[in-house]
Amino acid sequence: MRHSLPLTPQFYVTAPQPCPYLPGRMERKLFTALQGEHAQKLNDTLSKQGFRRSQNVLYRPSCAECSACLSARIRVADFTPSRTQKRILKRGAGLRRNATSPWATEDQFSLFRRYLDHRHADGGMADMDIFEFAAMIEETPIKSRVIEYTRPPGEGERGRALAGVCLTDVFDDGLSMVYSFYDPDLTDMSLGTYVILDHVAIAREAGLPYVYLGYWVPGSRKMGYKAGFSALEIYKGGEWQPVGDPARHGADLHPLSVDPIAEQVARISLPDTRV
Repeated sequence: MRHSLPLTPQFYVTAPQPCPYLPGRMERKLFTALQGEHAQKLNDTLSKQGFRRSQNVLYRPSCAECSACLSARIRVADFTPSRTQKRILKRGAGLRRNATSPWATEDQFSLFRRYLDHRHADGGMADMDIFEFAAMIEETPIKSRVIEYTRPPGEGERGRALAGVCLTDVFDDGLSMVYSFYDPDLTDMSLGTYVILDHVAIAREAGLPYVYLGYWVPGSRKMGYKAGFSALEIYKGGEWQPVGDPARHGADLHPLSVDPIAEQVARISLPDTRV
């Protein structure tokens, strides 16, 4: 009989570069490859420890003097929409959801380009072409879905138009919203919030306890909206905990506040595999 052995991925650290969320700070990421027959199990395990997926890489922030980025998730069973969120759901009643396999289309890329040009023209994805977009959608070694949202046709239009798209990973304990984008002309519908609310509904229907939202960054206008969802948890100090008062969280800038990379890696729990 063969004993179960832990997966032993190699971890690496990126070179420091300007932080996209907080001006004047530098970001650094700890990452490992996501590949092989145990990719799904590795993804499930590390995602519970604050990691995120980008194509076939798992990463989490490991900045030298900042700890602002906090992985966030919604406890589905305890979530209750606010009054504003209920109005957003009502405004989106005409949207239709369609879950597909992770396959990129020209309509998706066209919407993606419009979204970037209006919302993130100076961001890291601003120069992505259709081939890089296809790689972002399709290069996934785990169970992923593309959730499309279409709207009713407007005056002079034929058929339902694409209003929003979310690349979503399926974990053993929830859904992870890897990346979403939407029609910038539909700002009154608050589609970013609507898509999160609908993912809570999808998770509830599937009996999954969490919806992972990526990183919440206190002090960042880009990421602050995530604190507006009830039943929000953050991964801090090596454990998941209720966010509580968002104002009490910040970034520790002391140069001794971050542990060495070797110690960070040593504390990562890895899944076991059994033959």
